[in-house]
Amino acid sequence: MVASTEAAVPLPRRQSALARFLKSVALLRESPVGMVGAGIVIAWALAAILAPLISPFDPNSTILPFQKPGAIDPTTGKVFWLGTDKIGRDILSRIIYGGRRVLIYGPIATACAYAVGIVMGLAAGYFRGWWDSILSRVSDIVLSFPIFVLYVIVISTFGASGLNIVLAIIFASAPGIMRIVRGLTLDLRNRDYVAAAQTRGESPLYIMFVEILPNARGPLIVDACLRLGYVTITIGTLGFLGLGLPPPDPDWGGMVNENRALAPAFPHMIVYPCLAISSLVLGLNLLADGLREISIRD
Repeated sequence: MVASTEAAVPLPRRQSALARFLKSVALLRESPVGMVGAGIVIAWALAAILAPLISPFDPNSTILPFQKPGAIDPTTGKVFWLGTDKIGRDILSRIIYGGRRVLIYGPIATACAYAVGIVMGLAAGYFRGWWDSILSRVSDIVLSFPIFVLYVIVISTFGASGLNIVLAIIFASAPGIMRIVRGLTLDLRNRDYVAAAQTRGESPLYIMFVEILPNARGPLIVDACLRLGYVTITIGTLGFLGLGLPPPDPDWGGMVNENRALAPAFPHMIVYPCLAISSLVLGLNLLADGLREISIRD
């Protein structure tokens, strides 16, 4: 009977953690800021998924150059709602398809950076000792460099591609995530439920990933939304510097770079891609604010 009682101890706590998570999702409806942010992010996600259906033109087709917003294609009768660029490609179609690249590589890079940072932070915070010393010093060295210098060095060395952008973001972002997780772990490792798991003889991996990590989810989810916004800006900036995703497929930062010389005469060529980047980042920041409100209530 004693063994059975001990085996049942972690179960109610895990159910309680799941219940708190579902409650947090439901509470998002009570945060107007969070709902607006979620709406913006979902709108961009749907636009990216439905790009072949809602884009009026092929994003790489050369049609009529230097068309201003509202111009009509005389061949098809379709409207260039946001105009065309210097070689005649429809800007609206390119923005919609460009969202696919951001919404694919951004979350992948952020998730991979979190996977690395979480493992490093849990190990440093739970084991402490030489684990903490080595991992913290490595993080300090990486964080001592300007982040964009790291991006430029990595991508210039290995070439511009989606994989290399993901690797560059992991290399530059994982140490910062590690420091956040380490601090949370140092606090949570002294809680009663961790001591109970240690008394039951649970392995360190079980304690770190089942007992500690779920209880650190609030700050990490908020930080992930904010960091995804930073990654979106990073991808756009790298595209503007010519270090982003390779052409001809559209890239928001690359669109600004390609048409920046024509900005005084044709501002729509760079204004709309900039607004696309800004709106997605705004949506992620508002969503993070809403999640922060929920975490405080929770």
